[in-house]
Amino acid sequence: MPKNYWIVKQEPDSYAWAAFVKDGRSAWTGVRNYQARNNLRAMKKGDVVFYYHSGGDKELVGLAKVEAEHYPDPTATEGDWSAVDLVPFKPLVKPVTLFSIKADKSFADLLLVRNSRISVSPVSEMHFKRLLAMAETKV
Repeated sequence: MPKNYWIVKQEPDSYAWAAFVKDGRSAWTGVRNYQARNNLRAMKKGDVVFYYHSGGDKELVGLAKVEAEHYPDPTATEGDWSAVDLVPFKPLVKPVTLFSIKADKSFADLLLVRNSRISVSPVSEMHFKRLLAMAETKV
């Protein structure tokens, strides 16, 4: 069964990759954008997710896997919002900056490039493989 690939974004001051690794698992809650929510709902157990530090550095730093598919977001006080559970999988050997992604014309249609404000976005298999190569990381 083919896997899907994703990018989730987080401010490192709020929840850095190192904290995620230390926790060993996290409910991905607090998403309040309909497109990002729909992307969470499309995630399947075992899908691979790039962990992206937004804010200052703006770079992909690690890989996670979807451990539990979408369920009602327990932090939502109103509305129809979803969460998923993620587990850290491995750090990237070399972080991949947004600058280097934008400099590579093969990423022109990557949602991270077209709409950098969305917190959960899909990644095609071609882009996934290219990003792994840039990160000098094997899965």
